[in-house]
Amino acid sequence: MERAVLGRAGPAEPGPFLSSARGPEPPGSASSACALAVAAVLPAGGCGERMGVATPKQFCPVLERPLISYTLQALERVCWIKDIVVAVTRENIEAMRSIIQKYQHKGISLVEAGVTRHRSIFSGLKALAGDQPGSRLSKPEVVIIHDAVRPFFEEDDLLKVVKAAKEHGAAGAVRPLVSTVISPSTEGCLDHSLERARYRASEMPQAFLFDVIYEAYQRCSDYDLDFGTECLQLALKYCCTNAKLVEGSPDLWKVTYKRDLYAAESIIKERISQEICIIVDREDKEHVAHLLEAVLKNELNHVKVTSGAPCPSGSSVQRVMLEQCYSFVCVNVMTTDFQNTQKFLRMLEESNLSILYPVVVVSDEQKVQESLRQGAVIIAALMKDRNSALTGQLLVA
Repeated sequence: MERAVLGRAGPAEPGPFLSSARGPEPPGSASSACALAVAAVLPAGGCGERMGVATPKQFCPVLERPLISYTLQALERVCWIKDIVVAVTRENIEAMRSIIQKYQHKGISLVEAGVTRHRSIFSGLKALAGDQPGSRLSKPEVVIIHDAVRPFFEEDDLLKVVKAAKEHGAAGAVRPLVSTVISPSTEGCLDHSLERARYRASEMPQAFLFDVIYEAYQRCSDYDLDFGTECLQLALKYCCTNAKLVEGSPDLWKVTYKRDLYAAESIIKERISQEICIIVDREDKEHVAHLLEAVLKNELNHVKVTSGAPCPSGSSVQRVMLEQCYSFVCVNVMTTDFQNTQKFLRMLEESNLSILYPVVVVSDEQKVQESLRQGAVIIAALMKDRNSALTGQLLVA
């Protein structure tokens, strides 16, 4: 088991980020409500047979970024999760290290995955047990088990299963069945069907008291480790722990087939296009930002528009990025102000942000209102499309 990087920071929504120290949590926040030692195990050793591509699905790119990076990012942002253990196959260890380094993931520990999902989870639990040679991890009170290919969850989803696990020993997210489940006979004919309303689909995340699930894995048979798929069942079978089922959100779906990658891309584009930051470089030009804000709100529905001027250190812009703003417009009225836009572009470059940030330069103050209307239409189109072919291009309106 290896500790990849120390420290923690990242955005809640899938998308690029800058690392930064967290400030104090407000009273009544999720972190104060979850006063438990919590860790997460992420099995990521699958080969993705159902995806039908050579690359394991957890490493398939979505907007030029591996899918697992979005999942890690969402977990990282939950400040009350102390450790994240990722189980990957030996041949993919180096690839995983590269992802951690490139996308600045923090506090990730890597272990070698087993040949099945249950064996990979067991490897992660062993690392957290604190009895492994060279382990720097401490045993948590509660452990979350999640899938590397389910990046679209909210902190509230995690909090609900963790609190339920604390009370009941085990808990898991469930969703209503979409299709009716039938049982075929040996001849391939209908034997019987299940009453759909009485059953639920087991989803992720799941959470357990660590001692419960670790004991279950230690006691379970090789058959369970090789052919089982349900962690909640192991807790029930070997520890008599009846899991609490928690109704999950519709976003807990799993990327399984190739078509799901396109759906994932669409969701990520939608989420990272919900806010736009207008950057002006001098106070006497803030009226330009307000005008642009007004016309942008006509072009983009349900989008939060914020205005701000970057200080020399760039800290104010970094703060906006950390607040999950993924689209920026730099407004320059004077040609000489373009140097500030260049500085800002360099800041984005140095931060390893990987998704397109359209930058529009408004250059003619005499016709500023007309320029802004045209610019707003183009900005809206770029935000919605986020075509990677345009990365690095600068649009002058």
